[in-house]
Amino acid sequence: MASLTMESKQGPLEDRRKSELLRKALHFLIALVPILARVSRYFTLVLLASGTLAYGLMEYLRRRGINIPLVSNLTVAASRRRDMGRFVLGPVTLGLGAFLPLLIYPLPVASIAIYALAFGDGTASLAGKFFGRLRPSFLFGKSVEGSVACFLGTFLSVWLYTIIAGSGNIFIALLAACAAVVTELIPLRDWDNIIIPMTVGGVVWFFTKI
Repeated sequence: MASLTMESKQGPLEDRRKSELLRKALHFLIALVPILARVSRYFTLVLLASGTLAYGLMEYLRRRGINIPLVSNLTVAASRRRDMGRFVLGPVTLGLGAFLPLLIYPLPVASIAIYALAFGDGTASLAGKFFGRLRPSFLFGKSVEGSVACFLGTFLSVWLYTIIAGSGNIFIALLAACAAVVTELIPLRDWDNIIIPMTVGGVVWFFTKI
């Protein structure tokens, strides 16, 4: 079967923005993980591990010219130009970015880390792509607009989580947001899907012990 290509990723800016919207819509779905984990942490870990492995296999097959219905099409549609002709790593690191905090940290800390990944990193990418204009050299190519969106996305989602949990702890939300912004500035490419939640989780756990 003919292999799908990513040549369409070199289209006009509007096409790249549509691709970014699709990619981040999938990215935001990782926010469902803490909800599932409250029902069964073990089941959620198994689901994340099996889903990540299954994607890896399907992406390997796609690269070998075997098209997997729906998954291969979504992979190509949501890929970046830098992924053209390569294994698309983003979904793997996204799965690991939710799996590792859930495996290592207490559930409240893991939930905060995953919300930072979903809403902090996710909104930063969208804001940078659509509205990013101010890109001083000390931000390593990132935009001021993206950093502000990362802070607000993390802060609001974590604060809302603490309110629902019963504490409404604004300090935890500020701590998580600051950790997310600093980490998001590092040019890590797809690896930020792992580094951001692990860093946010580590900082929150170290300073609050929740």
